[in-house]
Amino acid sequence: MPDSLPSPVEPTPPAEAPAFLIAGLGNPGRRYMKTRHNIGFMTIDHLAKRLEQTFARVEFKALVAKTTHQGCRLILAKPQTFMNESGLAIGTLARFYKIPLENLMVVYDDVDLPIGTLRIRAGGGSAGQKGMKSIIERLGSEDIPRLRLGIDRPPGQMEAAAYVLQPFAKAEAELIQLTLGRAADAILTFVTEGLDQAMNLYNG
Repeated sequence: MPDSLPSPVEPTPPAEAPAFLIAGLGNPGRRYMKTRHNIGFMTIDHLAKRLEQTFARVEFKALVAKTTHQGCRLILAKPQTFMNESGLAIGTLARFYKIPLENLMVVYDDVDLPIGTLRIRAGGGSAGQKGMKSIIERLGSEDIPRLRLGIDRPPGQMEAAAYVLQPFAKAEAELIQLTLGRAADAILTFVTEGLDQAMNLYNG
């Protein structure tokens, strides 16, 4: 997608309005669109739709949508670098827009959480999630808020690397939609009321 595509008209926030970068992790392309590893992308798409935004531009190797919400500037991003290099896009966006780390939220899948579960943390290691690992390395800090969405453990002897690239089952579709809605609520709570309130309301 070229950089020159037109973008939707955006409201103009006050110059002093706080800016937030909300990054969903996944892999680009139709092949991966509905896979478990792409629930971060799915969350950002759900949030963009709620805010009546579309991803009509590319900036720093990420699809980007910009808007405001309750006086805050929001930058929604989906890295197009593939999961393992997510930090290349997110690190550059965060630096270019001068986003404080406490105003960055990274959304991604977690095989160690039951499907439908949300976990918000203020920081910590990557726990093996390669996209988060890349972001930590690029930004030089583990103090990055993140929202992890449970996708369940692989069944039987299936390798996790193969499992996360499987699509969600049809029987899981309703639960996934509910989860995406709760995740979008949690992100907006983080933006407007802070990380502690988001954790109090949505962890569990």
